[in-house]
Amino acid sequence: MQIVNKPISNILITSYTNRLITSMQETLTTLKFQIIAATAEHLKMVPDIVALIEEASKVPGTGIALRTQEYISKKIRRNKAIIAIHNNKLAGFCYIETWENKKYVANSGLIVSPKSRKSGLAGKIKQKAFELSRERYPESKIFGLTTSLPVMKINTALGYVPVTFSEITQDKEFWQGCETCNYYDILVRTKRDKCLCTGMLFEPVNSNG
Repeated sequence: MQIVNKPISNILITSYTNRLITSMQETLTTLKFQIIAATAEHLKMVPDIVALIEEASKVPGTGIALRTQEYISKKIRRNKAIIAIHNNKLAGFCYIETWENKKYVANSGLIVSPKSRKSGLAGKIKQKAFELSRERYPESKIFGLTTSLPVMKINTALGYVPVTFSEITQDKEFWQGCETCNYYDILVRTKRDKCLCTGMLFEPVNSNG
């Protein structure tokens, strides 16, 4: 039986090429995020932020505390939040807060929308939150709690090191904020010695040698 190789139509080649170019353009477009300090104009996105935090909290093994719209709005009004926007929609968020008379700064609540994941956005948001913390509180120790390996890698690149919970803030209000986390009972049972989260700390003095 003789096999006849039929020439591929130029129309098919052109169609495939056009689809490939369109796909590449769409991929490049999704990587164009606006990552800035949140302002009053972003208060309209607070419901979406709260909903995204709630959605993230349902993922097994994710230790993230729920936050109210009032709580997130307060962070934005006090210039303590970083927001990522893509096509005028929420793509990611993170906020900062000081503890023990500004001895510590927590970078918390890092979230990225499902469509924006695996794009490097989380690292860019963390970088912005870190820069905001260093700019506003240059003498403060910066810390965070996370169950995410990618976030641990991002923190390590920024100069954080893993620490025990005794080395970060002992402010009761901070730890009360963990009560809405699905794994808070672990924290209680271990008398705040350990949980699913890993504590990570950046110390300005040590970072300068």
